[in-house]
Parts: sequence; C-alpha cells; structure tokens
Amino acid sequence: MTCRDMILSEDFQDFLTYYILPEGTLEEEVSSDAFCFVPVSGRLWSVYFNRENLPPLSFSGYQYRYVTELYGLADDFVWGAQGQSFDPQPLIKSGIVELQGEPLTLTGRNVVIGFADTGIDYRNPVFRRQDGSSRILAIWDQTDQTGTPPEGFYYGSEYTREQINAALSLENPLEAVPVTDENGHGTRMASAAAGSAVNGGLDFLGAAPDADIVVVKLKQAKQYLLDFYLIPEGVPAYESNDIVLAVKYLNSFAVPFVRPLCICLGIGRSFGDHRANSALSRYLSEVGSDINRVVVVSGGNEGNSAHHYAGTIIDRESEDIELRVGEGTKGFLMEIWGNLPSYFAVMVRSPGGEEIPVISSRLEREVEYSFVYGRTRIRIDYQLNDLAAGGEVAVLRLEEPAAGVWTFRLVQEAEGYGAFHMWLPLRQFVEGTVEFLRPSPDTTLTSPSYAQDVLAVSAYNSRNNSFYVNSGRGFALDGRIKPELTAPGVDISVAAGRLQGSALIGTASGTSLAAAITAGACAQLFQWCVPDQNYPDINGTGLINFLVRGAARDASQSYPNRTFGFGRLDVAGVFDWLAGIMRG
Repeated sequence: MTCRDMILSEDFQDFLTYYILPEGTLEEEVSSDAFCFVPVSGRLWSVYFNRENLPPLSFSGYQYRYVTELYGLADDFVWGAQGQSFDPQPLIKSGIVELQGEPLTLTGRNVVIGFADTGIDYRNPVFRRQDGSSRILAIWDQTDQTGTPPEGFYYGSEYTREQINAALSLENPLEAVPVTDENGHGTRMASAAAGSAVNGGLDFLGAAPDADIVVVKLKQAKQYLLDFYLIPEGVPAYESNDIVLAVKYLNSFAVPFVRPLCICLGIGRSFGDHRANSALSRYLSEVGSDINRVVVVSGGNEGNSAHHYAGTIIDRESEDIELRVGEGTKGFLMEIWGNLPSYFAVMVRSPGGEEIPVISSRLEREVEYSFVYGRTRIRIDYQLNDLAAGGEVAVLRLEEPAAGVWTFRLVQEAEGYGAFHMWLPLRQFVEGTVEFLRPSPDTTLTSPSYAQDVLAVSAYNSRNNSFYVNSGRGFALDGRIKPELTAPGVDISVAAGRLQGSALIGTASGTSLAAAITAGACAQLFQWCVPDQNYPDINGTGLINFLVRGAARDASQSYPNRTFGFGRLDVAGVFDWLAGIMRG
C-alpha cells in the first residue's frame, strides 16, 4: 500500500508529531503496510497509521496534542447582485490605495501571496493580466487525484502557470485544469488580497494587484474525524495534517532576497490552549520567523457566539456554569482548560435534573454515562498534565443532548487560585445551538492566530471605525498581545462569480477578509523591502513590527487592547513613521 493510499484512506489515522527517525531516513518518505511518515520540517512529521493497530480515537487513549485538529472557515458571505459596484473604501482606509500610486507604486510586484483554503476560480478576470494570462503561479488541488502531485507530497494534483494559461485558451478550461471553488471562500480571499486592477481599478481592485498567487485547495477532513468531532454534514472542515503540508508547499515558493512570500490563512478552530503549543502553530512560527516570509492569520468570528466561559475558583470551592442547548442539537464537544497548578472535578446536571456524580480529574481516565431520561450520552476525557501546555484539560463530548439548560459544576481540588476556561466549537461545527448563559467575549481568537511570529488580525467596520461584533478578541492566555492589528472586515468587495466572462462583485464580512486585505498590505511592504532593496533581509517579525508602528490609533482608546490590538491597519502610516524617523 502506497503512502498516497494511506493519506487518503479512512482506514488510516492521521497524526502530526515531533519524532526522531533512524539515521538515513530523515529526508525521505518512510512507510510500510502499517504506517507512513511524511517529513514536514526538522523533527515534525505527518504520520498515518493503520487504525486496526490502534485504540479507538479518544482524548484518553491518546495525548491531547496527538489528536488531529479540525479547522473551519472564517467569513460571512453575502451574495451581490449583478452590476454591484466595486467599493475601494476599505483599501483607501488602510492606506493601500495611496501606496499603489506614485511615487512608490507598491502593488506587490515580485511578491507571492499564498492561500490554503477552498480553492480558487482561476478563470475569473480578477486573477488575470491585461493580456489574459494568469497571475497564478501554481495550484495544488488536494481533492483531485487524477493528476500529478507536487514533488514530495504524494497526493492531490499540481497545476502550473503554464498549464493554467493553456487551459484558459480553451473553450472549457476545466477540461485541462479541473480546479474549482465550490464554496467560494478561497476565491473571495484571493480577490480581496490580490485581485487585478480591472478597468483601471474602477471595476475591481485588490490590495496587491500585481502579486503572484499560489493556492492550495484543501481536501475535506476524513469522515472518522468528522464523526468524532460531530461536524454537521456538508460543513467544510480541514485537518491539521493537510494544512501543515499546504503551508510547506506554499513556503517553497519563496526565494530569499529576491521573491518574498506572504502566507494567508482564513481558517481557525476555537479549541486548544489559546497559547501557541499545537504542531500547526509551532510550524507557522517557524515559517514566519524565516527570512522574507510572513504569515497572516484571521482571528475568527467567535467573539459574539457565546462559546467561551472564563472563571476562577479559590480554595476547594466550586462554580456552576450554565449552558443552553437548543432543540434539535445533534451533539457537541466542549473543552475545559485549567491553569497551573489547578485541577478540577466535574459534575454534570441535565435539564431534567439528572446528575452525573462529581468525577475527579486526578483519575486521568475516560468516563462515559448515558442518562436514564432521554437519549443523551456524555463522555469525559481527562488529562491532568497536557504535554504541550502543561495544564489540565478535560474534553466533554455530548451526543443528542436534551434541549434546555445544562449545568456543569467545577470543583477546585487544589488549594489556592484556580483559573479555568471553557470553549465550545466553532458556530458552524454545531448542528443546532449551544451557548453559555454568562459568556466571555475575550480570549475568543481562533487558533492558529496565537502562534508566535505570526500576524493575527481581527476585523472592524472601516466606514465608522466600529469593531466587528463577531470578530474574535484577545489576548493569548500566556499574556502575549493578540491580535496585533485589526483590518477592514465588513462589507468587503470580492469576486463572487462570473457572468459571460465578466466578474460579478459581491460583499463579504469576517476576519478572513480582514486577513486577506492585510496580506495584500504585507505584499506592498515586502515589495518595498525586498525587490526594491530597502530591507532585503527582513523576516515576518520585522514586517509585523513595521505594521504595528504605522497602525492608526484613536486618542480615545488605550493600546494595545483586546479588540484592535495595537491599532488599525494603515500601511501608508508605516511610511509616515519612517519619514518621521529620517527627519528626526
């Protein structure tokens, strides 16, 4: 059985792990009939094991860090009617349009913007030059197994610019390059970040209209993971293994000191330690700290979802947390994270008053319970000392929960200060509704925006400077300032389709659009730094520092704060700051 077969097969379980293999095998695929190791970077490997040889998937059967993560999309799309006009206001407010003109003419020339998302409609005019040729360097379609995969990646199909241009000359380009974007999220992001100047920018304009584009179309997560996380049917969900390999592919398009790279991710997950300890976060930190790379990540749209609760329990006392479950909710997961040195016991009471007795986390085991009244099944997995974060984590999995108010009692089993956080899934990952009655909107950025050396972006309405109500908020639980910036993310003009060869313009809102606009701004700044030879050895951290210094700030607010970070994206403000330094 080939490694490709294992990557695609439901019979194989996926892991991301830091592992040392025997000497001589570190730079090649390692596989047998039972497993396959695919190198990512250093000691990080994407691993696939035959499930027949493994215990059932659970957070007690495996360390938390080894259970594959699922990520969802982060925008709220609204279809625009035919003839809707392009609105450049968000780009103007971000200082982007000002820099596209003389004297700097920063349009992203010789810079690459990479996306790992739902694909791209490469036929759309907003991704083509005036001569009709494509601005897309390459597409790796992980969902298409009919072509040749990229070298070293074993699955999917890669299509180069030459193949795309040849396809565009055909009556039906999809016959030659069958890449589509059924969802449209990836197309919307790419158009906002790097859409061409159509009709001189009057009909459409992206933040970096001359940047090159590379796209990975992520494949849907395996069904065994969708079932485990209780993901509703048809909802896009992507697993960390495919995302990590996508970032590795995108990273290969950077040419240090010649062609910098901006990687833009409009995906996230609400679970995890809300620091930066997952394998994906650590890998993004590695890429973002390298020369001529920057990683921009959307902060997610969970700030107004009532899916986070924060509390403190002192000296062996307890706290009751109430959760409302709506009619028809199929099931959901919930994570409880305790800060060191705390550890907690959990009691659960159903809306009908039936209780699960207090269960101590010190048992570090899986507990399952079926309620006598109703069909609800609950499983609690404890890990007293998560290997990555070091604190306690409990994962509760409820199937067919009864509608009404559920009560979760946390009992502090240690003396002293006991802070804890509880998170529910992304809104779209729950079929039905589930909400904390007393939620906290803070610390609701989605991972991997907490990663170090990565630019996390929240969203605001650039027409009145108000914070986007759904946007995630900071900070990281280890005290780091996240998000670093906020960018326009409300009613952003995007490519929403095609009609007789012309682009249809729609509007979209969400932090993924804020990240896309920021990625375009990064491409502008990268052009000035690297191809224009002003700071040719800059890395992601340096670029982020430039943007933070140039951010727009209001006198009525203190910075940094949990919503706007260090301020609003203003790439022109970077050059105002630089000019001030030179004058000073």
